[in-house]
Amino acid sequence: MKKPKASTAKEPADKLDPVWKALSDPTRRAILDGLRDRPKTTTEIVEEFPHLSRFGVMKHLEVLREADLVRTREEGRQRVNSLHVIPIRQIYERWVSPFQEVWSSFLFGIKEAAENGSGGKKGPGKPDRGG
Repeated sequence: MKKPKASTAKEPADKLDPVWKALSDPTRRAILDGLRDRPKTTTEIVEEFPHLSRFGVMKHLEVLREADLVRTREEGRQRVNSLHVIPIRQIYERWVSPFQEVWSSFLFGIKEAAENGSGGKKGPGKPDRGG
């Protein structure tokens, strides 16, 4: 499997850059959390953030739309927003999944070391407890 080349400032932007930008803000993550259970109208989302203006919430929604994390459809005079999980899955596949094997191997090694240490064997650097 070919590993992705590390990007530099001179290279074109990664297609997932807008997703990372959108996920970097706690308010936008909270909006996504709110959409996890069901689609919501823009008004419903605004009501969940009383400390923000309607305009502020709409700006956050626009960033989420640009990252393709939220899809919006019109129903009469209302706009209904729903979570679109494919970009999150792409991040998982590119950034989490490849490291899963590394962590699994590491944790398995810890488990083996702990089991061998508790099995009565004297390990290097361990004093003999004289049992």
